[in-house]
Amino acid sequence: MSGFMRQRVITAVVALILFIPIVILGGTIFDIMAVLLGLVGLSEIFIMRKKIIVSLEAALGALALLAIMVPDSWLPAGVNRLYFFYLFIMILLVNMVFSRNKINFDDVGVTVLAAAYIGTGFHYFIAARQTGLTMLLYILFVIWATDIGAYQIGRKLGKHKLAPQISPNKTWEGSIGGSLCAVIIGGAFTYFVPELQIYTWPLMLLLTLLFSVVGQLGDLVESSYKRYYGVKDSGKILPGHGGILDRFDSLLFVLPILHLFTLI
Repeated sequence: MSGFMRQRVITAVVALILFIPIVILGGTIFDIMAVLLGLVGLSEIFIMRKKIIVSLEAALGALALLAIMVPDSWLPAGVNRLYFFYLFIMILLVNMVFSRNKINFDDVGVTVLAAAYIGTGFHYFIAARQTGLTMLLYILFVIWATDIGAYQIGRKLGKHKLAPQISPNKTWEGSIGGSLCAVIIGGAFTYFVPELQIYTWPLMLLLTLLFSVVGQLGDLVESSYKRYYGVKDSGKILPGHGGILDRFDSLLFVLPILHLFTLI
């Protein structure tokens, strides 16, 4: 085993040892973990942009992120999270004036977009666990089955590039194979776990296919902005695996779609 692969395996084992008990426990400790992951994800955007993460802009971006991300139970009754999200946007815009355009409109736009994108995704990550452990495990296994299936089938059968300008190693064969693997795994979950039978089983199979495709779009979106910023990984917090956005790119897209279909 090469040194790189050994590092990947060690990181994966350590991460799972820490991650799995928190996922099983749920509750406040899970919520705190999700919030911290979201804040790290936002910092990765700043680092990719070569921006200072100890700054007023980063602090306001973090507050905007928290306004979107934190669970409802953390907010006083009647608080409108979208109002506070926009309030922090206004302060970011005013900061352009006081920074004498060292912070410009494009900077604010990226910060706001990142806060909304990451904050919404991790908000529904929390919501998925609050819905139930089986629901969160279902979508995690669908995403993992997609990734593993796409990699293995793409490596063996892949000939037609999916998005060569964005992610040269991805193929149509791998993408289709990954989705088929996801449907098999997701179908088994929804068939044998009564709590997941929210719709008819054939409809759950179709939704599983949709979630797999949306997850792959989330992966490609992250590849796109990483290529734009000229980086291989979003961060270095997980040696051999990259950053938090590298690990959660698919989920950030899929989880809001689960909410759209009232699964969480």
